[in-house]
Amino acid sequence: MKLYHHPLSGHAHRARLQLALFGIPHDLIEVDLAAAQHKSPEFLKLNRFGQIPVLVDGDVVISDSNAILVYLARKAGKTDWLPSDPVREAAVQRWLSVAAGEIAYGPAAARLVTVFGAKFNTDEVIARAHRILTLIDAELEGQDFIVGARPTIADVALYSYIVGAPEGNVDLSHYPQVNAWLRRIEALPGFVGFQKTAIGLAA
Repeated sequence: MKLYHHPLSGHAHRARLQLALFGIPHDLIEVDLAAAQHKSPEFLKLNRFGQIPVLVDGDVVISDSNAILVYLARKAGKTDWLPSDPVREAAVQRWLSVAAGEIAYGPAAARLVTVFGAKFNTDEVIARAHRILTLIDAELEGQDFIVGARPTIADVALYSYIVGAPEGNVDLSHYPQVNAWLRRIEALPGFVGFQKTAIGLAA
């Protein structure tokens, strides 16, 4: 497998982390975002949206980080990471939607301002980040992972931009359950960290 990524992309880190946790051999191909390599004709043949990550598995090309997580879990037969029973699968899907929605427009957006110079309203995206972190902290009360006792691809989808939130000036110190959950993910066999940037509260 090949993973087209950038080390500062939380979306790309999700895919890289899932590959590592599953112990799947893969080649990392860094895409130069500053040089707009993701908008080049060659890259657009892989993903017409011009976004990373992209996973290439033989003749199969998967773009979108959450789609990659689903593909990897199903291909590897990891029904503990992506349950096949309707209730637990729906629970995982709920949190994949949160990762693509509230996380993207909250902590991820706040980090985009500081790391990549995105033109978002800083106060607004930080407030959004705290709203979703409050909900996640409450969800984790009394359970180790986001949908229960075992990790799933939903935890991987949420992890990168939450652990990186301080880079976007989002203070995690008031979320004890979230912090404990981050440490549990980091203790999983095969874990690989998200590259840190000394910026925001992480400076």
